[in-house]
Amino acid sequence: MSRHYLAILLALFGHFFVLHAQQKFTLSGTVSEATSNESLIGVTIAISELKTGTTTNEYGFYSITLPEGQYQVVVTYLGFQEVVRTINLNKNLKQDFNLTEKAEELQEVVVTEDVERLDIRKPQMSVTSLAAKTIKQIPVVLGEADVIKSLILLPGVTSAGEASSGFNVRGGAADQNLILLDEATVFNSSHLFGFFSVFNPDAIKDVKLFKGGIPARYGGRVSSVLEIFQKEGNSKELKVNGGIGAVASRLLVEGPIQKDRTAFLIGGRASYAHLFLALAGEDNKAYFYDLNTKINHKINENNSVFLSGYFGRDLFNVSDRFVNVYGNAVGNFRWNHLFSDKLFSNLSLIYSDYYYGLELDFVGFEWNSGIQNFNLKYDLKHYLNDKFQLNYGINSIYYVFNPGKIVPNSPDSGIVEEQLTKKYANENAAYVDVEHQISENLSIEYGLRVSQFNRFGQDELYIYENNNPVEFDPFTLVYREADPIDSISSSRSETLKSFVNLEPRISVSYNFKENNSIKASYTRLAQYLHLLSNTSSPTPLDVWTPSGPFVEPQLLDQFALGYFRNIKDGTYSLETEAFYKDIQNRIDYIDGANLIANNAIERVILNGQARAYGLEFLIRKNTGRFKGWLAYTLSRSEQRTPGRDLNIDTGRSDLETGINLGDWYSTPYDKTHDLSLYGSFDLNDKWNFNANFIYQTGQPTNYPIGQFEFEGVNVPYYGLRNKERLPDYHRLDISAILTPKRNRRKKIQSEWVFSIYNVYSRKNAASINFRENEDTGRNEAIRTSIFGIIPSVTYNFKF
Repeated sequence: MSRHYLAILLALFGHFFVLHAQQKFTLSGTVSEATSNESLIGVTIAISELKTGTTTNEYGFYSITLPEGQYQVVVTYLGFQEVVRTINLNKNLKQDFNLTEKAEELQEVVVTEDVERLDIRKPQMSVTSLAAKTIKQIPVVLGEADVIKSLILLPGVTSAGEASSGFNVRGGAADQNLILLDEATVFNSSHLFGFFSVFNPDAIKDVKLFKGGIPARYGGRVSSVLEIFQKEGNSKELKVNGGIGAVASRLLVEGPIQKDRTAFLIGGRASYAHLFLALAGEDNKAYFYDLNTKINHKINENNSVFLSGYFGRDLFNVSDRFVNVYGNAVGNFRWNHLFSDKLFSNLSLIYSDYYYGLELDFVGFEWNSGIQNFNLKYDLKHYLNDKFQLNYGINSIYYVFNPGKIVPNSPDSGIVEEQLTKKYANENAAYVDVEHQISENLSIEYGLRVSQFNRFGQDELYIYENNNPVEFDPFTLVYREADPIDSISSSRSETLKSFVNLEPRISVSYNFKENNSIKASYTRLAQYLHLLSNTSSPTPLDVWTPSGPFVEPQLLDQFALGYFRNIKDGTYSLETEAFYKDIQNRIDYIDGANLIANNAIERVILNGQARAYGLEFLIRKNTGRFKGWLAYTLSRSEQRTPGRDLNIDTGRSDLETGINLGDWYSTPYDKTHDLSLYGSFDLNDKWNFNANFIYQTGQPTNYPIGQFEFEGVNVPYYGLRNKERLPDYHRLDISAILTPKRNRRKKIQSEWVFSIYNVYSRKNAASINFRENEDTGRNEAIRTSIFGIIPSVTYNFKF
């Protein structure tokens, strides 16, 4: 009997021992920069013994659940000293890490994170990341470091040309990019009509561009998501840095309000090119200014709050007779709360406003338009264990669209005040996203976003016969605006049209031979806002309009497949991807469409579809004195707008011609070949040299194919849309950065940046126009170029 009891006791003890041995605990905490307490994004926390690990989120927080035991934790981040710490995990443990720079460097944004090398084990793909230091080193026009111009050097990203606003991702339009600054939407990312971007590189901590495989927490645009986070401010000591350039200067101040708990950041930037115009006797002005602010306060170990903002304005003035003012204003209040060592949350209250103002003194009126939104979002990240993470959240955005208001600027102008019909809408979404490591070699990220859009009532909505705002004349084969037969007025509490869309996402990664992986992704996205623009590059005058009774939301299906490899322990990396995008309900415009001050935009647009497909290649050298990359994209971007009575069997309309006879035609941002080469070389402690070369296929355009004479005037006529192209685009830029040795012995540190844009003065065509030569009477083509060779010098400092 005693032996029986002994056996039972031994079995119970063994069972208890097994349970105890399998018990798991959570290691969590934050990672920050030692000298400023600035949280670090994307830091790798690796557990050597288990060959597993995690990375910090957007607020520097990490969490990983492991079996009980003693482990060696390795914390790595490019540009910082590696931290190795042995821990005994026998209970839930909170462990913060402070990282120190490897060496003092001039570049103020010292957060030179290892995000530029994509983790080949993770399912996330089609992501482009740049460290702020790299952005500052890339040579650009007039020496002003620029986020957007830097992204264009990477595969799948192009622009419409020099001094063009916006950027294009994988053959998508500029309005299909969601641009977020501290989670707030930026509707126009350019200064001076595209010469510069609105993002001050001194204030930036992290830049990430999602081209595909977009996580379910993002929505609202069908091409890409550009996510930018500002620095939080130094909570240990006061720091100042800035720069004086050829056309603009900047200054940024950050420091503690309460040491180690509360910090502030304030940065300003302004251009002064108009002063040179005044010295030359010109009565014109063209300048911009912007302001970045942020305050963060650590309430306790589990709660932190952030208040950030951005304000920017551009002014263009021609002898006070033509005055153009436009810009963005955004603000965000965020509350980070840690429910437990496994559950992190972020609540955000966001305001965003884009304003466009125009005064035409010689006509006698002022014009004001814009878009506002108010956004409430709540995101949670649940670290269930080291192989399973859950992200989920909700958000609601309320929009106010002001298409334009005309106001007389003098009593005798003869202009009657008029407010174009304002539009109102609400966009709601809920999402869940799972990061799941199924085995050591197989990882998957899958999720679902449910979006819902309400177009609310407005003061006046036109009614058309047969509910058709665009008519087709079968005799002239021309589309024209339909005349309204009535109009209705409804309150904002009413819903004119509602849309609901399911947006599934999935990304898979299979790792083999340690440094190789194959990845695939599928992304479904819905976009409910449309930018009304019939130019290849957006302008400040372009107006946003919501989906509604006559405008359907754009719907994207994107597939991507890629191969990724780290070479020589990450010294080199190779990324290749193939993608295919299909977009439904992409709008295009009838011939002769007038988009300015149009109170019934549905009368000039037609719904069609777009597609883009291509191959992307990126090879990087990540370490050593010489670093850089070679990027190449081979792609097509096309659009089709068939007649509205499409015959399913023939794929054509039996009654309407559509646009370009219903056939596929190149979009204005189609670039067949896109090649970029960038290199950075550290000669010694004093000198750093950089160069980049760009080659792109010329963008599609229209040339006249003939002419006819009408009342003694030669009138050109055009054929099918976008059948011709501008000449190919290419240029070479170089820069040299001098850091004086005396910096090491002085509190004030400085550097000189010497750059030459367009070294061989290539006259790249911004446009080609045709005119009749007054002397010969013959037609001639005139090429318009923006820049030739441009040298510049910038002085940067910090203390």
